[in-house]
Amino acid sequence: MKVLALLLFCGAAEADTVTVFAASSLQTALDEVVAGYEAASGDEVVVAYGGSAALARQIVAGAPADVFISAAPEWMDVVEGAGLIRAGTRRDFLGNTLVLVGASEPESGGRAMEGFDVAALLGDGKLAMGMVEAVPAGQYGKQALSAMGVWAQVEPQVVQVENVRAALALVARGEAALGVVYGSDAVAEVGVQVLGVFPEASHAPVLYPVAVMVDAGPGAAGFMAAMVAARPVFEAQGFEVLE
Repeated sequence: MKVLALLLFCGAAEADTVTVFAASSLQTALDEVVAGYEAASGDEVVVAYGGSAALARQIVAGAPADVFISAAPEWMDVVEGAGLIRAGTRRDFLGNTLVLVGASEPESGGRAMEGFDVAALLGDGKLAMGMVEAVPAGQYGKQALSAMGVWAQVEPQVVQVENVRAALALVARGEAALGVVYGSDAVAEVGVQVLGVFPEASHAPVLYPVAVMVDAGPGAAGFMAAMVAARPVFEAQGFEVLE
């Protein structure tokens, strides 16, 4: 496995347990990174996936995380504001796109969605999104739909869920006609297809900041290095790795 070769330099003299709190949209890529890191280092990595807002609140409330990867800067800001981030470890690690998915054949070919009639495509169906006041993908989605002038029209049909992977699952199971998710989510789920990509100007940049927590164990630095070394894994899943 390519990631294993990239991580050989991370071998540890003594096994450690690293607890990672990570946004749900990272699961497919991060599971692969974790498997490679554990094999190369001997460390154990325990990952808690969830909505970035919920994870940030848990950390502030005392949950024992070593590394936090958020799907939006504002929730990393909450953790940093509580004095829980080790100085010098925060960085914007990944970027992503925001897409509209459905189970039907794509009609836009993945083109930017200026002029795209979301309401007409939705019809009487449901639109699955992360919670628009807390989940980053939902927040970005509301921004994009508002910028396109259709939020008020589609809002009554929106089904808000606890994280972006839950929205993706509703579309894959046919319980929602459409979903607003990240481009990486569409790569990870064969049961959906991308109908269009929201223009970058329609929403805030999709950024994933990462940081080591102030009370993190010694294995946290090695795992951070492993993620940087695993760039091809993240890129294969549709993420942009930021310099």
